[in-house]
Amino acid sequence: MRGMTNTPPKTGLARNTANYGDRDFALYLRRSFAKSMGYSQTMLDKPVVGIVDTGSDYNNCHRTVPELIEAVKRGVLAAGGLPMAFPTVSLCEPSLFPTSMHYRNLAAIDTEAMLTAQPMDAAVLVGGCDKTVPAQLMAAASADIPAVQLVTGPMLATPFQGERLSACTDCRRYWAMYRAGTVSGERIAQIEGRLATTAGTCGVMGTASTMACIAEALGMIPLGHGSIPAVHADRLRAAEEAGALAVRLITNPIKPSQIITAKSVENALRVLLALGGSTNALIHLTAIAGRIGVKIDLERLNMLSDTTPVIVDLKPTGEGYMEDFHSAGGMPALLWELRDLLHLDCIDVTGTTLGERLSEPQFVDRRYIRARAEPVSPVGGIVSLFGSLAPRGAILKRSAATPSLFEKEARAMVFDGLEDLANRIDDPDMDVTADDILVLKNAGSLTPAGMPEAGYLPIPRKLALAGVKDMVRMSDCRMSGTAFGTIVLHITPEAAAGGPLALVETGDIIRLSIKNRSLDLLVDEAVLATRRAAWVPPEKPKRGWDRIIHEQVLQADEGCDLALMRQGG
Repeated sequence: MRGMTNTPPKTGLARNTANYGDRDFALYLRRSFAKSMGYSQTMLDKPVVGIVDTGSDYNNCHRTVPELIEAVKRGVLAAGGLPMAFPTVSLCEPSLFPTSMHYRNLAAIDTEAMLTAQPMDAAVLVGGCDKTVPAQLMAAASADIPAVQLVTGPMLATPFQGERLSACTDCRRYWAMYRAGTVSGERIAQIEGRLATTAGTCGVMGTASTMACIAEALGMIPLGHGSIPAVHADRLRAAEEAGALAVRLITNPIKPSQIITAKSVENALRVLLALGGSTNALIHLTAIAGRIGVKIDLERLNMLSDTTPVIVDLKPTGEGYMEDFHSAGGMPALLWELRDLLHLDCIDVTGTTLGERLSEPQFVDRRYIRARAEPVSPVGGIVSLFGSLAPRGAILKRSAATPSLFEKEARAMVFDGLEDLANRIDDPDMDVTADDILVLKNAGSLTPAGMPEAGYLPIPRKLALAGVKDMVRMSDCRMSGTAFGTIVLHITPEAAAGGPLALVETGDIIRLSIKNRSLDLLVDEAVLATRRAAWVPPEKPKRGWDRIIHEQVLQADEGCDLALMRQGG
């Protein structure tokens, strides 16, 4: 009988067969059920490309996933493979409680399990919204089967009454004006319907766009494909090419472990800094690197930051949108500008080295991608801070901050969790001034809050009404890549882990120094010892995913991955 041998080929449907003590029967059973779906034997004999489907009625960023999958299938079929799409967890930032970060590792586990359990010779990973691309890259690094990343692409900005709008920097800008009383309720409702008018991820250099660029810098996305707008015909052609490329990877295998290396991770860090990209990307890149045993050193990040200028002029740190970046030359142009700072021997998913990809000058529109000699900022967008308040580090996006607040020694106004913040931030009687430092604790990865993008603490209403637009804010959680302000994030260890942040009280003095890369709590050690003795760790969740997170999640400097999922466990 056809295919009945003692050693069936380990490709296509013959991969990962169940062991009933009779592997020939397992393959026979699998083929018989596959034929119930109408496949011919000719199709079932072809190599298989799995397509990760993250479409969801809850996920606006992934609205185009169905048509992208159809385009991937065209590419796979034309190249001689059998495409098989399968669903995994879909993560959409605005639709998930408590936050999509709480479920990033769940999506990574789901994706890795399906990549390794199902029969496929290569895969195309379709993602877009903030946490899906990191989850897929983490899974690909661990599963280590040939894979191509395909992103949904950014939305287009909308011309509206003399300006352009796109989620979500403009969303935050208008909301801040609404809180300050300079925009009416009628106007904010009108703006709500103009912030996101096409399919795609946020149209600024937020987390989704930053991760797309980082995936391209790592080499998991073919050069030039990461920034194509979601609604552009080229996005469908990129999907078709991803499918064809996945088939080629079957006969000429290049695994993620050959692409994601210590050198390519450093290239990605350079790109992150030059973009003025999302602070979230640092956590995600750390988690991806951790899956291959590469540690990101925050001290090394400072050195890279001081030698990598911000040269991309996009919101939230500049003026342009992702469609402008793409038409200005996109990642090929950016990498060309940075080429002397990069490891050019890194290969991408096509097997081509970065040096070979950059052998010819690239088109660059200087309105949005500056020359190194005329940067947006002479130094990188993100810095790491260390000190008595952050023994294992914290970060600040200096490209989105107010320079006059870089050196600050002031009184802390402390909020003990999100509920406390919500209850008191608009209290007109709260004893707070623009010179104070707002501190939010107990919002890290160990808490039920799930490390939300709450680090962008709102300016207290009474100060906003008085015209205050920025003040120093700090926390153990994250902020959106679309946000701006003088904000210290990812203070590690977090408060729920018993870090020094847990001991901070209103009235304490905190010293922030960007010049010295320091963050210190200026409280006598004897006082801290008394507070430490009285500190009570958070209650352990009773069951389910929350319990797994509480027992396994790592701190921000290790990417907030689950300990048992990292290389070596």
